[in-house]
Amino acid sequence: MSTKKRMKLKKFSFHPITTFILMTLGVFVLSWLLSLLQFQATYTVVRPENLELESVFVTVKNLMNYDGIKYLISNAATNFASFAPLISLLIALIGLSVAHASGLIDTFIKRVTLNISNKHLTFILILVAIFSSIINDVGYVILIPLAALLFMSNGRSPLLGVVAAFSGVSFGYGATLFVGSMEVNLISLTTTSARLIDPEFHVSLTSNLFIMIAFSIALAIVGTIVVENIVVKKLGKYKLSLEETQELEKVGFPIEEQKKIELEINEKKGLKCAYISGIIIILVFIYMLIPNLPGSGMLLDMNEKTYLKQLFGSNSYFQDGFSYMVTLFFAITGIAYGFGAKTIKSDKQLIEKTSEYIKNTGSLVAILFFASQFVAVFKESNIGTVITALGVNIIKDLSFSGLPLILLVLIVILVSNLFMTSPASKWVILSPVVVPLMMQSNISPQFAQFILRAGDSITKGITPLLAYFAIYLGYLNIYNKSREPITIRKAISYATPCCIAMGLTWILLIVGWYLIGLPIGPGVFPTL
Repeated sequence: MSTKKRMKLKKFSFHPITTFILMTLGVFVLSWLLSLLQFQATYTVVRPENLELESVFVTVKNLMNYDGIKYLISNAATNFASFAPLISLLIALIGLSVAHASGLIDTFIKRVTLNISNKHLTFILILVAIFSSIINDVGYVILIPLAALLFMSNGRSPLLGVVAAFSGVSFGYGATLFVGSMEVNLISLTTTSARLIDPEFHVSLTSNLFIMIAFSIALAIVGTIVVENIVVKKLGKYKLSLEETQELEKVGFPIEEQKKIELEINEKKGLKCAYISGIIIILVFIYMLIPNLPGSGMLLDMNEKTYLKQLFGSNSYFQDGFSYMVTLFFAITGIAYGFGAKTIKSDKQLIEKTSEYIKNTGSLVAILFFASQFVAVFKESNIGTVITALGVNIIKDLSFSGLPLILLVLIVILVSNLFMTSPASKWVILSPVVVPLMMQSNISPQFAQFILRAGDSITKGITPLLAYFAIYLGYLNIYNKSREPITIRKAISYATPCCIAMGLTWILLIVGWYLIGLPIGPGVFPTL
C-alpha cells in the first residue's frame, strides 16, 4: 500500500494555472523573507547628457502587507490588459484563423511544404524564428501557432512545431539577419558607457552584423539537430484526434479524378488571388516605410533623426503595429484565396469557420491571465533588479580581464536573465560597469554588447518569468492529448535540450571568435 501511495505522489502534478497562482503567492512570501533579511544592492547608471555616474540603491519590496495585497487586487485587470503577449496574440490569431478557415494555410502546405523534407522544414522554421527577433517578440505570437498547424498538416506532432518555434525565438534571440529593434534599444546605452573611457567613442548600428549572421545560421543548424534527434523522442508518438485526422485528410486524401481536377483548378485560382493580394499588401507596407514621398512614411516615427530609430524606435508605428500588419496580411490573403478557390461563399460562413479555430484558445487566455499576475508581482518586488545588481558587483569586485572576464560576464547575464528577461533593463544596470571594464581589458564595447545578447538568449526560454513563456505553455496544452496537463516543469524539460545545445554553441563560438579575432561587424573586432 505504501509503495502505491509513493507512486501516486510521484505522478501528482499541478495544472499550470495552479502553479502560477502558487508561484504568485510564493513571491509574496519570498519578498517578505528577503526584505526581512535586508536583501539589497547598489548599482550605478550613467547620465548621457554629462556622463556623470549616479548611484541607485534598490531593495526588495515587501509585498506581504496591506499595500502589497492592495496592489495585486487593484492592478489585476491592468496587469492583464497591459500584458504584452495577450494583445499581440489575440490580434495575430484573427489573421491566422481567417487564413486557416479559408483553406489557404492547408493548400499552401500541400503544394509547398509537403515537398520539403522534415529536417529541412524544421531548419527553415528555426531559422525564421531566430530572424524574427529583429522586431521584438513577434515570433512568439505568430510562429508558435503557425508552426503547430504546419507540423500537424505534415502528419507530425504539433507539439514538436511549438517546441521548435519557441526554442528558435528564445534561444536564438538577438541573432538576426540584419539590425533591428534590439540595436536601437542597446546601442545608446553601450555608447554612453563606452564614453566613460573614451568621450568620442561611437557604436554603429551594424557593429554586430557579421557575428549575428554567422550565429543565426549555426544556431539554426544545432537547433534542428536537437529537435529532430532528441526532442522528437522526448515528446513521444502523437495520436491525431478525429478532428485533426479530418483536417489532415483535407490536405492529401484520394478523391475522384473529376473532383480532383476541379479542386486543383480552384486551388490554383485561390493561390493566384492570394499571391496577388499578398504582393500588393507588401508593396503598400513597403511604401509606408519610405520617407519623403507623397503619402509615404506613415509607419515611421518622423520625430527621430535616423531611419533605424524611425523604424525601430520606442514610438515607431511600424514596430508597435507589426502584429496588426501581419494579421491584415493573413486575413486579406485568406479572404482572397477563399473567394478565388470558392471555399468562402459568404461573410457569415467565413466568420463561423474563423470562430471554430479561435474557440480552442480559451484555456490559453486563462493561463495568460494568471501568468500576467505572477510576472507583474515579481517585477513589483524588485527581486530581479537586486539579483542583477548583485551580479554586477561580483563582476566589479573580482577584477577579471580577458577571457575570464568574458566568461564571468556571460555567467552573470544568463543567471540574471532568469529573473529579469528584458535585455535593455539588464543592460541599463550592467553596461556602466561591464563596458568600461572590458575596454580596460582591450575588449571592444561592441563585443561586450554581443555578450549581453548571448547571455540573454541562453536562458530566455527556461524561465516562467518570460512573458511569452505562457503562450508556449498554452499551445502545448491546446495540442496535448494526454489526460494530464503539460506542466511548467514539463514544458521547460521539452525546451531544455535546445537550451543546452544552443547555449553551448553561443559560448563556444564567442570564445572562438574572441581568440581568433574575426571581425564582428564592418571595421569592428572583438578587441580594440
